[in-house]
Amino acid sequence: MKNPREIVLDILLDIEKNNKYSNVSLHTALSSNQFMSKQERSYITRMVEGVIEWRIRLDFIINQVSKTKINKCKPLIRCILRMGVYEIFYMDSIPHEATCNECVKLAAKRGFSGLKGFVNGVLRNICRNMDNISFPEKEPDILKYYSIKYSIPEETVSILRDYYEDDILSYILSAGVNDRGTSIRVNTDKTSVEDFMQKLILAGIDVAKGMYNDTSLIISNYDYIRRVPGFFDGCFAVQDESSCLAVKAAGIKEGNLVIDMCAAPGGKTMYAAELAGDKGLVISRDVSSDKTELIEENVERLGYNNVRVEVYDACVLDDSLINKADVVICDLPCSGLGIMGRKNDIKYNISREKISQLSMLQRQMLENGARYVKSGGVLVYSTCTITKEENDDNVKWFIDNFDFELDSVSPYFPNSLENRASKGYITLLQGIDKCDGFFIARFIKR
Repeated sequence: MKNPREIVLDILLDIEKNNKYSNVSLHTALSSNQFMSKQERSYITRMVEGVIEWRIRLDFIINQVSKTKINKCKPLIRCILRMGVYEIFYMDSIPHEATCNECVKLAAKRGFSGLKGFVNGVLRNICRNMDNISFPEKEPDILKYYSIKYSIPEETVSILRDYYEDDILSYILSAGVNDRGTSIRVNTDKTSVEDFMQKLILAGIDVAKGMYNDTSLIISNYDYIRRVPGFFDGCFAVQDESSCLAVKAAGIKEGNLVIDMCAAPGGKTMYAAELAGDKGLVISRDVSSDKTELIEENVERLGYNNVRVEVYDACVLDDSLINKADVVICDLPCSGLGIMGRKNDIKYNISREKISQLSMLQRQMLENGARYVKSGGVLVYSTCTITKEENDDNVKWFIDNFDFELDSVSPYFPNSLENRASKGYITLLQGIDKCDGFFIARFIKR
């Protein structure tokens, strides 16, 4: 049986060599090792997420002491060095001596005995000079300063500086560093919020009520989400409070026909199904069977009978649904900069060109969504990003081109957000608001 460090190395190599998303590769590995101890599984999760999160900063440190720069190293040695430096700087419970020894053993075990001395030398040199590592200052290069401090590519920092002043930007960039726990929404068709809280507390899980949604809880100190009590009974769905607010903004009533155009993995669909009730119907769609399988799994687990899951491309107009829906939820593909602290791959794959392409894609989908809404019906447009090009600019374009008007989302939001939501849309910022970065707009068809 592989030890946890070997599993971490395999995951990192899978991400590096095969361009896998870190959450997918990590989930696959944890599912294959469900019988490991909670401590071992926690170590694997923290190491993988930490190395991916801090990769730019780790590489900067390594390059200061290594004659061979990190991008010139073999992939396996590169991953081992990053693992070692992450442990040295971010895991105080592990002695530096143990980290160096285990990384050297790992290199030898994987067929690189000839590079044991190199791995040993780099890591021990870093241990000796931890306090002497020099990091960039704000002046003269503020992009490099933010990039190394928060381990975010300079281009991503530059994009965000187009929209936000530096004092706000610091909060946004630091949000990924602070663990807010996992946000879940209680399925009140199965249990009450108070009863479920007590069930979690008895299981030794740390739990607190959400800030913005009355059926949301924030949990931490648990092993694996599928092992949280009530998971297989459908007592809860993993869903950030910002996502819950997008559904609340729709004002779904019992008996409504709701179309969720880009629904996977199904958090909004599940909440919409609860609000629409047995007399309502939620048509939940996404572009591939891989995505709709995730929705179907959640529908079955939470026990909804009023959801119809379909494989359908949101870019293609469905004539059969024109002017039929009471509510259309357009939670559309975006750059994801509001959740880059939770999905660490996102920040490494963003460019201005990609944002512009996504903005155009969103408009194509919004045009179809607008056709599905019946007179007096509601369209909610939401993204998990914080760029004005994908959010504010698309709101203006939509108003200018379709027979809709903005409608205040304040009645659906808590008092703490009410003033910011009165104009019909709101941008929630990670690090400032107690949720993911998110954009929500509510439109009424004339």
